Amino acid sequence: MKQFAELVDVLGGSTKTNDKLDALSAYFSEADDKDKVWVIAIFSGRRPKRIVNSTQLLTWCNELVGLPAWLLDECYHTVGDLGETISLLLPEAATTEASHPLHYYLETFIRIEKEAEQTRKNFILDAWDSMTKSERFVFNKLITGSFRIGVSQKMMVNALAKTVNLDPSLIAHRITGNWDPQTTRFDDLLSADAVTTDFSKPYPFYLAYAVETDPATLGDPAGWQAEWKWDGIRGQIIKRNNELFVWSRGEELMTEKFPEYALLKDALPEGTALDGEIMPSKDGKPLPFALLQTRIGRKNVTKKQLSDAPVAFFAYDLLEYAGEDWRERSLDERRKKLDELISNSHLPSVHISPVIIFDAWDQLTEIRKESRTMGAEGLMLKRKSSTYQVGRKRGDWWKWKIDPLVIDCVMVYAQKGHGRRSNLYTDFTFAVKDGDKLVTFTKAYSGLTDKEFNEVDSFVKRNSLEKFGPVRTVKPELVFEVAFEGIAASKRHKSGVALRFPRISRWRKDKHIDEINTIEDLKEMLAVYGKD
Repeated sequence: MKQFAELVDVLGGSTKTNDKLDALSAYFSEADDKDKVWVIAIFSGRRPKRIVNSTQLLTWCNELVGLPAWLLDECYHTVGDLGETISLLLPEAATTEASHPLHYYLETFIRIEKEAEQTRKNFILDAWDSMTKSERFVFNKLITGSFRIGVSQKMMVNALAKTVNLDPSLIAHRITGNWDPQTTRFDDLLSADAVTTDFSKPYPFYLAYAVETDPATLGDPAGWQAEWKWDGIRGQIIKRNNELFVWSRGEELMTEKFPEYALLKDALPEGTALDGEIMPSKDGKPLPFALLQTRIGRKNVTKKQLSDAPVAFFAYDLLEYAGEDWRERSLDERRKKLDELISNSHLPSVHISPVIIFDAWDQLTEIRKESRTMGAEGLMLKRKSSTYQVGRKRGDWWKWKIDPLVIDCVMVYAQKGHGRRSNLYTDFTFAVKDGDKLVTFTKAYSGLTDKEFNEVDSFVKRNSLEKFGPVRTVKPELVFEVAFEGIAASKRHKSGVALRFPRISRWRKDKHIDEINTIEDLKEMLAVYGKD
C-alpha cells in the first residue's frame, strides 16, 4: 500500500505528463505482480465496490478523535472530501511497519463485503492503525468506491510498454475486456506468449480530437468521409463463440441492458465486431439522449421502459469480420463491408450510420447547421484511407461539434468543490426569471479561470443568506452565461427542462439580474431544439 500511495501522490500532485509516465513505469518495474494487476484494473475502471457508507466511516473516525458532531461536519464541509477529511483527523499510527500490499486490502474488501458490520469495522480500524496519512487517504478512497486519478488509458499503456515486451496496441487490447484482477496473473495478462481466451474482449476505441481551425485546412474534401456525430453511448457489439456481447466505451459489459440486440446473435456472422452508437431511436430516427438515461442505471429493463425508450445501434465501423482483425484496413474498405453486412441483416435494432455526401467544405459547413434537427451534436470527419487506431490520435479522425446553446442566468446556490478546490465555492446552481420569481434550472462547476473562481468564492462568503449543510443560499446578483449541448423536457426538474453538458461559458459582469433570461426563453429553446 505504501508503494501505491507514493505513486498516487506523484500522479495527483504533478501536471507534467513525463513525470506521471516515469512514476508509472517505475511502479510497473518494481511492484509485486499481484499489485500491478490490481493497479491496471483500478486505472481502467475496475474499482472495488463500496463496502461501507459515509456515516459509518465518520462515526468510527469520531470514536477515535472525539470531536463534537458540529465540528466534525464543519471539517468535512471545509475539506470537501470524506477520505481526505478522515486521513487528516485520525491520530498518527503507533507504527506503520505493518501495512500490507495493495492486493491484500482490495481482496479483503471483496471477501468481507457482505459480512457483519463489526467485521468490516475491525478491518478498517486495524488498517488505519498501521498506515501513514497518505496511505490512509488512498485506502479511504478505495473503500468508499470514490477513487479517481488523472491517468488516461493511453498513459498507462505507454508505461506498461516500457516494462513488457509487447506493442502498445496489443497491450491496450489485452487490458480491455472481462477479466478478474483476483484471478488473473500478470504474466497471463501481458506476457508475450499469453493466450487470449476471452471471447467477449472488445477492441480499444479510436477517439477523435476536436477541430480547432477551418476544416478546409484538412485538404481535398474528396479524401474525407463525413458522418453525423451522434449523441448516445459509444459501444461495440461483438459476436464470437455463438455469443453476443455489448460493450460501452467505458468498458462496461451491457449486454443484458439492451435486449433489443439479442436477435443479432443469429443475424451476425461469427467473428464480427461493430463500432457504433447506442441510441434511443424510433423508425430509424434518433430520440433525445434523456430517454436513454431512464435505462442506463437499471439492472432489469421493464416492458414499459422498452416501449417508452426503444434503443437501436447506429453502426459506423467494422473492427472484426469472420474472426479477422480488420483495424489495419482502410476506412473505405471497412465501410464497404459494413454497408454490405448491415444491409443483409434486415434488423430494426441496427442501422447504418449514414455518410454525408459533400463536394466542398463550404457545403459541409451549411450541412453542419442541420445537426440539431438530425438529433446530432455535429459532424465527424474521417480520412478515407485511415486505419482504426488506439485511443485519441491527431490527424485522421476529427469531431466538428456545433456551437452550444447559451442562456443568461443568476447564481442562487453555491457549494464547495473537491480536490484542490475543496476550500472554494465552485459548484453553483443557477436560476432564470419566472415572472417575479426565480426558478432554478441547472448546476455547473466548470468554465471559469482560477482567478474568477476566487472572486466568486469571496462573493459567496460575503453574501451568503442561508446554510443547508454544505450548500449556501447566495444573494442573487452574479450573472453568468451557461452553455449547453442540448435541452429536453424533464418531469424531475422544477423548471421542466434538463440540459445536456451544462458549463459556465463566461461571467457576465456587464449584465444586471433584470437582464437574465426567463423560463419562457428556455421553453422556446425546448420547442425548437428539444423533444418531449
